[in-house]
Amino acid sequence: MAASTAKSGDRILEVGVGTGLSLPMYPHDVQIMGIDISAEMLDVAHKRVADQNLHHVESLRVMDAEQMDLPDHSFDKVIAMYVVSVVPHPERLISEMRRVCKPDGVMIIVNHFRSSCRVINGVEAMLRPFAEWIGFTPDVELSHFVADNDLEVIDICDVGFFGNWNFIVCRNC
Repeated sequence: MAASTAKSGDRILEVGVGTGLSLPMYPHDVQIMGIDISAEMLDVAHKRVADQNLHHVESLRVMDAEQMDLPDHSFDKVIAMYVVSVVPHPERLISEMRRVCKPDGVMIIVNHFRSSCRVINGVEAMLRPFAEWIGFTPDVELSHFVADNDLEVIDICDVGFFGNWNFIVCRNC
């Protein structure tokens, strides 16, 4: 989905690129940079890029999403898939995404957010104290996340199992 919003010539940053599963899905007439905090996952991504001859991937770098070593306003689009609930400070992630995205550029966030189903919501709330142990925050509230980060949302749609994941497209102001 994130790749379908790309235009020819776009320079795109994928934050939390991991093993690079999404890299083959981007159009080959854009430039992709991927960052991830895990060198081991990036090793797999580098192999994927080489094995699949993905020339549109300009670089893959080990980097903390909350403190990116990248110039201001250097990407047309910044994409973070399944990153919001795993970083220690989501507000820093969004601040950095804004900083490196061009003015009026697009930020795309795909993430799990708290369920509107009472049963699932209850389970998520019970898991909250174990967030560090399970490796993600299970009950991030979408409306609070959008408001707290002052996101200018262009579109939101539900994706994934039970619609508990959201695909959010924002304009960088």
